[in-house]
Amino acid sequence: MITQLAGFADAIHDAQHTFRALLDALARPGIPQTTVSLTPPSGLESSCAATCLTLLDLETSVWLQPGLPADVRSWLVFHTGCRFTDHPHAADFALIWQLNNAPELSEFSWGTAEYPESSTSLLIQLPNLTGGEPITLEGPGILSEIEVSLPMESAFWQQWETMTANYPLGLDCWCFAQNQIMGLPRTSKLTASVYESLGFTKHGYSY
Repeated sequence: MITQLAGFADAIHDAQHTFRALLDALARPGIPQTTVSLTPPSGLESSCAATCLTLLDLETSVWLQPGLPADVRSWLVFHTGCRFTDHPHAADFALIWQLNNAPELSEFSWGTAEYPESSTSLLIQLPNLTGGEPITLEGPGILSEIEVSLPMESAFWQQWETMTANYPLGLDCWCFAQNQIMGLPRTSKLTASVYESLGFTKHGYSY
């Protein structure tokens, strides 16, 4: 049975290690961090599974992108007790395994002016953290600028630029591949040179 798949080998220390990696990923956008390795059910990357065990609990609401194996839901319920929602906007966390078919960023909660931290956090699984079109980011935690090559289509970055223009509202994202994490906090913006190369204006609309 799927519930017999183990979680962390050392629940306390593995969760602490993963939580530190998650914090460092958002504090240092674009720089991969490493989590502990575990054996999750099919459909979950090791790093994403470790993140779920660390962040999800009885109080969190999770949106799972359709198409994930049913074993993923069973494993998450068994180990975390989390609740699920069919509505992206109502989720505390959204687990995305196929970004090109995911809802647009505007369909998730960006928080409110009073509580921007109440936004949805995106957990995005990718085949790798490299190999895509190079994108240059700037913002807090980045010394001058940093180039990332996440395998994401330009449509995602156009939505990202539109979202970051609404700061402090917005989404914080973690990207996962194997046992690595890369953070994309809402404070990370595309550099001016990227707008022109991708055909965007300053506010995310195509020329």
